[in-house]
Amino acid sequence: LGAAPGVGKTYEMLQSAHARKRAGADVVIGVVETHGRLETQALLEGLEVLPRRQIEYRGQVIEEMDLDGLLARHPQIAIVDELAHTNAAGSRHPKRYLDVEELLANGIDVYSAVNIQHIESLNDVVAQITRVRVRETVPDSIFDLADAVELIDLTPDDLIQRLKEGKVYVPKQAERALEHYFSPGNLTALRELALRRTAERVDEQLLTHM
Repeated sequence: LGAAPGVGKTYEMLQSAHARKRAGADVVIGVVETHGRLETQALLEGLEVLPRRQIEYRGQVIEEMDLDGLLARHPQIAIVDELAHTNAAGSRHPKRYLDVEELLANGIDVYSAVNIQHIESLNDVVAQITRVRVRETVPDSIFDLADAVELIDLTPDDLIQRLKEGKVYVPKQAERALEHYFSPGNLTALRELALRRTAERVDEQLLTHM
Protein backbone atom coordinates (compact mmCIF):
# COMPACT_ATOMS: atom_id res chain seq x y z
CA LEU A 1 0.00 0.00 0.00
CA GLY A 2 1.35 3.43 -0.97
CA ALA A 3 0.15 7.01 -0.75
CA ALA A 4 0.89 7.96 -4.36
CA PRO A 5 2.46 6.68 -7.59
CA GLY A 6 6.23 6.41 -7.44
CA VAL A 7 6.59 5.61 -3.73
CA GLY A 8 8.27 2.30 -4.56
CA LYS A 9 5.51 -0.27 -3.98
CA THR A 10 6.46 -2.34 -7.02
CA TYR A 11 10.14 -2.13 -6.11
CA GLU A 12 9.48 -3.40 -2.58
CA MET A 13 7.14 -6.10 -3.89
CA LEU A 14 9.83 -7.41 -6.25
CA GLN A 15 12.40 -7.39 -3.46
CA SER A 16 10.01 -9.54 -1.42
CA ALA A 17 9.60 -11.84 -4.43
CA HIS A 18 13.37 -12.33 -4.62
CA ALA A 19 13.51 -13.05 -0.89
CA ARG A 20 10.79 -15.68 -1.16
CA LYS A 21 12.50 -17.27 -4.16
CA ARG A 22 15.80 -17.47 -2.25
CA ALA A 23 13.86 -19.20 0.54
CA GLY A 24 12.75 -21.87 -1.93
CA ALA A 25 9.30 -20.63 -2.96
CA ASP A 26 8.06 -21.01 -6.54
CA VAL A 27 7.51 -17.39 -7.63
CA VAL A 28 6.19 -16.20 -11.01
CA ILE A 29 5.52 -12.67 -12.22
CA GLY A 30 2.03 -12.51 -13.70
CA VAL A 31 2.31 -8.81 -14.50
CA VAL A 32 4.54 -5.96 -13.36
CA GLU A 33 4.44 -2.38 -14.62
CA THR A 34 7.89 -0.78 -14.38
CA HIS A 35 6.83 2.51 -16.09
CA GLY A 36 10.37 2.84 -17.35
CA ARG A 37 11.91 2.96 -13.86
CA LEU A 38 15.36 1.44 -14.26
CA GLU A 39 15.75 0.33 -10.64
CA THR A 40 12.43 -1.53 -10.86
CA GLN A 41 13.28 -3.03 -14.26
CA ALA A 42 16.55 -4.39 -12.85
CA LEU A 43 14.65 -6.37 -10.20
CA LEU A 44 12.92 -8.44 -12.89
CA GLU A 45 16.25 -10.17 -13.53
CA GLY A 46 16.33 -13.63 -12.01
CA LEU A 47 12.54 -13.97 -11.75
CA GLU A 48 10.31 -15.98 -14.07
CA VAL A 49 8.09 -13.59 -16.04
CA LEU A 50 4.95 -15.03 -17.65
CA PRO A 51 4.41 -13.76 -21.24
CA ARG A 52 1.41 -11.45 -21.50
CA ARG A 53 -1.73 -12.22 -23.44
CA GLN A 54 -2.37 -10.05 -26.49
CA ILE A 55 -5.90 -8.75 -27.06
CA GLU A 56 -7.03 -6.95 -30.19
CA TYR A 57 -9.28 -3.97 -29.43
CA ARG A 58 -10.38 -1.32 -31.94
CA GLY A 59 -7.49 -1.99 -34.25
CA GLN A 60 -4.89 -1.99 -31.49
CA VAL A 61 -3.11 -4.80 -29.69
CA ILE A 62 -3.30 -4.51 -25.89
CA GLU A 63 -1.25 -6.68 -23.56
CA GLU A 64 -2.85 -8.03 -20.41
CA MET A 65 -1.89 -10.60 -17.80
CA ASP A 66 -2.41 -14.15 -19.07
CA LEU A 67 -4.73 -15.41 -16.35
CA ASP A 68 -5.20 -18.87 -17.88
CA GLY A 69 -1.45 -19.22 -18.41
CA LEU A 70 -0.82 -18.31 -14.79
CA LEU A 71 -3.44 -20.76 -13.56
CA ALA A 72 -1.89 -23.51 -15.69
CA ARG A 73 1.62 -22.68 -14.43
CA HIS A 74 0.22 -22.67 -10.85
CA PRO A 75 3.14 -21.17 -8.92
CA GLN A 76 3.17 -20.94 -5.16
CA ILE A 77 3.25 -17.13 -5.38
CA ALA A 78 2.08 -14.91 -8.24
CA ILE A 79 3.21 -11.29 -8.50
CA VAL A 80 0.31 -9.19 -9.79
CA ASP A 81 0.98 -5.46 -9.94
CA GLU A 82 -1.55 -2.58 -9.99
CA LEU A 83 -4.50 -4.25 -8.30
CA ALA A 84 -6.98 -1.53 -9.38
CA HIS A 85 -6.19 -1.94 -13.10
CA THR A 86 -9.11 -2.17 -15.55
CA ASN A 87 -8.66 -5.05 -17.98
CA ALA A 88 -9.10 -4.62 -21.72
CA ALA A 89 -12.42 -5.58 -23.30
CA GLY A 90 -12.38 -9.28 -24.10
CA SER A 91 -10.70 -10.27 -20.84
CA ARG A 92 -12.50 -12.81 -18.64
CA HIS A 93 -12.83 -10.30 -15.80
CA PRO A 94 -13.31 -6.52 -16.14
CA LYS A 95 -10.93 -5.76 -13.24
CA ARG A 96 -7.56 -7.16 -12.20
CA TYR A 97 -8.64 -7.66 -8.60
CA LEU A 98 -11.16 -10.20 -9.93
CA ASP A 99 -8.26 -12.03 -11.61
CA VAL A 100 -6.58 -12.09 -8.20
CA GLU A 101 -9.71 -13.53 -6.60
CA GLU A 102 -9.65 -16.39 -9.12
CA LEU A 103 -5.97 -17.04 -8.46
CA LEU A 104 -6.62 -17.18 -4.71
CA ALA A 105 -9.59 -19.50 -5.23
CA ASN A 106 -7.23 -21.86 -7.06
CA GLY A 107 -4.72 -21.98 -4.24
CA ILE A 108 -2.18 -19.48 -5.58
CA ASP A 109 -0.88 -16.84 -3.15
CA VAL A 110 -0.67 -13.33 -4.58
CA TYR A 111 1.55 -10.33 -3.91
CA SER A 112 0.01 -7.12 -5.25
CA ALA A 113 0.28 -3.34 -4.92
CA VAL A 114 -2.24 -0.52 -4.69
CA ASN A 115 -2.31 3.21 -3.85
CA ILE A 116 -4.51 4.59 -1.08
CA GLN A 117 -6.55 6.65 -3.58
CA HIS A 118 -7.76 3.41 -5.20
CA ILE A 119 -9.47 2.14 -2.02
CA GLU A 120 -13.18 2.48 -2.75
CA SER A 121 -14.33 3.86 0.61
CA LEU A 122 -11.77 6.68 0.41
CA ASN A 123 -12.59 7.73 -3.16
CA ASP A 124 -14.71 10.75 -2.16
CA VAL A 125 -12.18 11.95 0.41
CA VAL A 126 -9.32 11.73 -2.10
CA ALA A 127 -11.39 13.64 -4.68
CA GLN A 128 -12.01 16.42 -2.15
CA ILE A 129 -8.31 16.64 -1.34
CA THR A 130 -6.83 16.42 -4.83
CA ARG A 131 -9.72 17.70 -7.00
CA VAL A 132 -9.18 14.55 -9.08
CA ARG A 133 -11.72 11.74 -9.19
CA VAL A 134 -9.94 8.37 -9.39
CA ARG A 135 -11.96 6.08 -11.66
CA GLU A 136 -10.20 2.81 -10.94
CA THR A 137 -11.01 1.54 -7.45
CA VAL A 138 -10.71 -1.63 -5.39
CA PRO A 139 -13.48 -2.69 -2.97
CA ASP A 140 -12.44 -2.49 0.66
CA SER A 141 -13.37 -6.17 0.97
CA ILE A 142 -10.52 -7.08 -1.38
CA PHE A 143 -8.05 -4.97 0.58
CA ASP A 144 -9.22 -6.50 3.86
CA LEU A 145 -8.91 -10.00 2.38
CA ALA A 146 -5.11 -9.68 2.42
CA ASP A 147 -3.28 -11.80 5.00
CA ALA A 148 -0.71 -9.01 5.39
CA VAL A 149 -0.53 -5.35 4.34
CA GLU A 150 2.78 -3.52 4.09
CA LEU A 151 2.80 0.27 4.01
CA ILE A 152 5.44 1.70 1.67
CA ASP A 153 5.97 5.16 3.11
CA LEU A 154 7.84 8.07 1.57
CA THR A 155 7.83 11.69 2.75
CA PRO A 156 6.38 14.29 0.35
CA ASP A 157 9.83 15.89 0.00
CA ASP A 158 11.41 12.58 -0.99
CA LEU A 159 8.68 11.83 -3.53
CA ILE A 160 8.93 15.32 -5.05
CA GLN A 161 12.69 14.79 -5.36
CA ARG A 162 12.07 11.48 -7.18
CA LEU A 163 9.76 13.33 -9.56
CA LYS A 164 12.37 15.97 -10.28
CA GLU A 165 14.95 13.25 -10.96
CA GLY A 166 12.64 11.61 -13.52
CA LYS A 167 12.15 8.44 -11.46
CA VAL A 168 8.34 8.56 -11.56
CA TYR A 169 7.33 10.24 -14.83
CA VAL A 170 9.05 11.61 -17.91
CA PRO A 171 10.03 15.31 -17.45
CA LYS A 172 6.91 16.90 -19.04
CA GLN A 173 4.55 14.65 -17.08
CA ALA A 174 6.54 15.24 -13.90
CA GLU A 175 6.30 19.00 -14.31
CA ARG A 176 2.51 18.88 -14.69
CA ALA A 177 2.21 16.45 -11.77
CA LEU A 178 4.19 18.74 -9.47
CA GLU A 179 1.87 21.62 -10.33
CA HIS A 180 -1.31 19.67 -9.63
CA TYR A 181 -1.71 16.21 -8.08
CA PHE A 182 1.73 16.04 -6.46
CA SER A 183 1.57 19.28 -4.53
CA PRO A 184 3.11 19.03 -1.03
CA GLY A 185 -0.30 19.51 0.60
CA ASN A 186 -1.92 16.73 -1.44
CA LEU A 187 0.93 14.33 -0.77
CA THR A 188 0.84 15.02 2.96
CA ALA A 189 -2.92 14.36 3.08
CA LEU A 190 -2.63 11.14 1.04
CA ARG A 191 0.19 9.95 3.25
CA GLU A 192 -1.94 10.53 6.35
CA LEU A 193 -4.81 8.58 4.78
CA ALA A 194 -2.47 5.67 4.06
CA LEU A 195 -1.11 5.70 7.60
CA ARG A 196 -4.62 5.84 9.10
CA ARG A 197 -5.95 3.01 6.90
CA THR A 198 -3.01 0.81 7.83
CA ALA A 199 -3.45 1.66 11.53
CA GLU A 200 -7.14 0.68 11.31
CA ARG A 201 -6.14 -2.71 9.96
CA VAL A 202 -3.59 -3.22 12.74
CA ASP A 203 -6.27 -2.31 15.31
CA GLU A 204 -8.63 -4.90 13.79
CA GLN A 205 -5.92 -7.56 13.92
CA LEU A 206 -5.19 -6.74 17.57
CA LEU A 207 -8.88 -7.00 18.51
CA THR A 208 -9.11 -10.34 16.74
CA HIS A 209 -6.04 -11.57 18.60
CA MET A 210 -7.39 -10.39 21.96
